[in-house]
Amino acid sequence: MNLKKFHIIILLLAAVLPELYSQTKVYATGGPEIIFSLAEIDNNGQTGGNILRFAPVLNIQAFGNVDFGKHIGLIFGGAIRNVGFIYEYSDPGDGVITTIKKKYRNYDFGIPLGIKLGVMNKWLLYGGYEIEFPFHYKEKTFIEGTKMDYKITDWFSARTPSYYHSVFVGMQLPYGFSLKFKYYFTEYFNQDYFDGASNSYPYQNLKSNIWYFSLNFSIFRNNRIMYKEYEENRRKSKKDGFY
Repeated sequence: MNLKKFHIIILLLAAVLPELYSQTKVYATGGPEIIFSLAEIDNNGQTGGNILRFAPVLNIQAFGNVDFGKHIGLIFGGAIRNVGFIYEYSDPGDGVITTIKKKYRNYDFGIPLGIKLGVMNKWLLYGGYEIEFPFHYKEKTFIEGTKMDYKITDWFSARTPSYYHSVFVGMQLPYGFSLKFKYYFTEYFNQDYFDGASNSYPYQNLKSNIWYFSLNFSIFRNNRIMYKEYEENRRKSKKDGFY
């Protein structure tokens, strides 16, 4: 790079950065999430058997927002999320086919990082990456529709991986309502887990990757800025004689 080109780049940065900085807004948002989850299941070569799982609680998200003007921004934050799936299959043990249904659930702590494009605080598209750390596991069993008395609950369980990798995309509509799709690249179970009580590997060859759709409320809507803009527009309209 010659000196002339270097000077041109410096002049362009000097002209653009102050304007970009003056338009940058940093603020926090957050809200609940209602999750509808399914899973891709391969149990020793057998697929299917997945049932839609509805998880309205406890899913809370908090985000830091950095808006570079009106049309692009970054997001980061933290979340507590209820993630799992329901699996029903037939067990031909002892020559009698038995229908077994399993309900699996983890509470995860997630750290998302992403980008948003559109009209900030109104409608926009967003997407990114999230790592989640499971901290409480629960498993319930139903045989022929009857809930068994025993269930498995465990803090920081070895039944699942230490963390999950996932990606998400979504669309926020006006008034803070948004739709999101998320896919977990990491399998739900630790297939190498050995259960001493049953002397077995209960999740061996049980491959499952969760994906879900969710309804989100006000997760990227900056109410303080929106209220300020509303008041400014109201005062301007009143001054111009529209009130």
